[in-house]
Amino acid sequence: MSRPPRHEKILHLVRENGFMPIEELARLLDVTPQTIRRDINQLCSDNLLRRYHGGAALGSSVENEDYFARKGKLQSEKAHIAEMIASSIPDHASLFMSIGTTIEAVAQALTGSHKGLRVITNNIHVASIMSANPDFNVLITSGTVRASDGGITGVATLDFINQFKVDYAILGVSGIEDDGSLLDFDYREVRVAQAMMENARHRYLAADHSKFGRNALVRMGHISEFHVVFTDALPPDSLARLLEEHNVRLQLAI
Repeated sequence: MSRPPRHEKILHLVRENGFMPIEELARLLDVTPQTIRRDINQLCSDNLLRRYHGGAALGSSVENEDYFARKGKLQSEKAHIAEMIASSIPDHASLFMSIGTTIEAVAQALTGSHKGLRVITNNIHVASIMSANPDFNVLITSGTVRASDGGITGVATLDFINQFKVDYAILGVSGIEDDGSLLDFDYREVRVAQAMMENARHRYLAADHSKFGRNALVRMGHISEFHVVFTDALPPDSLARLLEEHNVRLQLAI
């Protein structure tokens, strides 16, 4: 589901001011402080804000949420996005698949429904899921494995990716700003994602609604560089206009 309008207003005010007191938010939005506290708790649960004594600020731009916490959130939404992506991938296609829990859901959807795929990934979880299908050829990149989430990054990973030209790159992202900037937390992961984008004929972005407006440190690129964006809710108006201007197709898993 889309975020309630009041949540969008809270996020807008926090982005503009850096920190907003609960009492001030309650006054501006004409609701009780208790209502604002509930709103902030939900936005903190979505990893969009951080709660501090007396108010809220943006979520951390330098540290991602724990992998297992991310994996447990929005499972139904991720599964619907994954099914929609899988339905758009033909059999006997070649794919890049990146790091992220949504991408792992896509791997699960493809494994049970496709044949003859050739998959190149820097995600050990994706490799494990997809290697269960004996009709798939799964290549895992070289590089350094992150203990936190099984992602593989580094110079060796880039060298490996740059050997290939594939049909589809299926990528995730940590945050999407209203100006279309795509953000992530690890510059090494971003460089790998950029190499996948450069070496794919079709670029698919998989992002649930919690990624809209989320803060992160490293710029991965711009949403206009993708051919299709798969999500589970309408993006903010400014972002929707950007997609239309750049002829990026929006696919909603509703």
